[in-house]
Amino acid sequence: MSALPTLSATEITTDRLRLRTARDADIDGLIELQTDPQVRAHLGGPRPRAVVQQYFDAYGIGAIAGTPGTYVIADRETDRLIGTLVLDRRSADVPGHVAEEGGELELTYLLRHGSWGAGLAFEAATALLRAAAGELPDQPVLVVTQTANERSFELATRLGFRRVDTFEAYDAEQTLAVADLHSFRARSAVTGSR
Repeated sequence: MSALPTLSATEITTDRLRLRTARDADIDGLIELQTDPQVRAHLGGPRPRAVVQQYFDAYGIGAIAGTPGTYVIADRETDRLIGTLVLDRRSADVPGHVAEEGGELELTYLLRHGSWGAGLAFEAATALLRAAAGELPDQPVLVVTQTANERSFELATRLGFRRVDTFEAYDAEQTLAVADLHSFRARSAVTGSR
């Protein structure tokens, strides 16, 4: 799937947020995202801290920092990690597609529990999708979330995604939602992007 274009912007800013490349200083926050039982409730549960720490010890921040379309969501003033946001291609070998050949853009998001409920995920996702709509040809964008994760599906709906299917994966029902990338062009959450 790497031949298909993805977003090339290295930093995107909004009124409250900076979407940027991960840095070594983010490792503690990234470990927290993977080990927090509330954050991982609909993602297979928390991962053991020792396993996540071992991963970063072995691969460093470079394992995620150099991937186009992968961003840390940081507070614009403090630069503190709030979460992660990824716009990448959904692998054809996993279920949940609207195109027969797969490879559609897929939006994924993960925020620290203390940042929930403040509209930060909406602000970050809107900014990212608006930047992508300005750079990439129109195409479907997917959100796949465990059906039981009502908060995630509510965010997807608020962003403009519509439910198109459900399927079983990871021992749970998943909801597939889709939006057209260029439907985000008129959104106004971005104050600037580079």
